[in-house]
Amino acid sequence: MRTRTILLTLLFPAIAAGVSTASALTQDELIDRIQAAGYTQVSEIKSTAEGTTAKALKNGKPVRLLVDGAGQIREQN
Repeated sequence: MRTRTILLTLLFPAIAAGVSTASALTQDELIDRIQAAGYTQVSEIKSTAEGTTAKALKNGKPVRLLVDGAGQIREQN
């Protein structure tokens, strides 16, 4: 119960302040999420105004990714 109270005490102000999901993830968590979506060899992770960008491979082909504030992963052209 105490852990839940502490978590809510820390999490609620972050949500209320509009802290995005993607920026709240650690780099390892972000890589795990990208890999779970079917991408491999995740590299060049950078934070931008739009979200977090990265390079990866999908089906052996290089792609650029954007992970937005909601945690959605999109391929960029």
